[in-house]
Amino acid sequence: MNRTVTEYFKSVGVDYFAALSYADCREINTPLRERMGFEPRTAIIFLLPYYAGETVNLSRYAASLDYHLAIREITDGLITALKAEDPEGSFAGYGDHSPIDEVGAALAAGLGIIGDNGLIINEEYGSYVFVADLLTDLSPELFSARKPMPTKHCERCGACKRACPTGSLSGEGADCLSAITQRKGELAEWEISLMRKEQTVWGCDVCQSVCPHNESPKMTPIAFFHRERIPKLTLEILEGMPRVEFSRRAFAWRGKKTVERNLRLLYPDSK
Repeated sequence: MNRTVTEYFKSVGVDYFAALSYADCREINTPLRERMGFEPRTAIIFLLPYYAGETVNLSRYAASLDYHLAIREITDGLITALKAEDPEGSFAGYGDHSPIDEVGAALAAGLGIIGDNGLIINEEYGSYVFVADLLTDLSPELFSARKPMPTKHCERCGACKRACPTGSLSGEGADCLSAITQRKGELAEWEISLMRKEQTVWGCDVCQSVCPHNESPKMTPIAFFHRERIPKLTLEILEGMPRVEFSRRAFAWRGKKTVERNLRLLYPDSK
């Protein structure tokens, strides 16, 4: 089983992964685990590096197609490979919304350290990574599961806290700028001013941009994140998107009106 996992991840460009016993993971969503219909014994944790180049007015993760689609694509492929080896095994893939604390599991698996901004920092790809997991009822021994490692922190140089536009990382503000760009309805003048200052239509990468671990970000080897990128979103691009295409974007989950509002706030002269 371990060889199957290794070969599959190599074929799709996933470099960092490890297995843990489910008992060594912190469960945070019991109802979600119960809906799986089986008792998980093993968690395969993996990182998806997503940096594929710089952007103008979108968070770097949002320039590509919705990363949830990448997670589903990769976990479905891994399930198919494992099912071919053990048809009786049960599997379920997750990313962002999982029965377990994914970041905590990735840290316990030794896939990175934790930054002061709450993001996992990988030795090769910095903090430009997503964490995903595959849960199975097969034995941890089949996947050479690791013993959990102690959490390691970054150097705490303070760069991310000093640069945070809202002060939320240092406890001076309630919301980060990313959350503000995703809020529906009317925004306060100070929120609009921050968006204009940082030139962001969606998300915020300031704390990542100033992190020493991201000084020379490595390009992702995962082909998904290089496809159909939008480094700069405009009203013309947004209005020309068919509904299906828009739904495949990371910025779609708050609706088109929210994104359009942000574009008009940043570019009031746009028609």
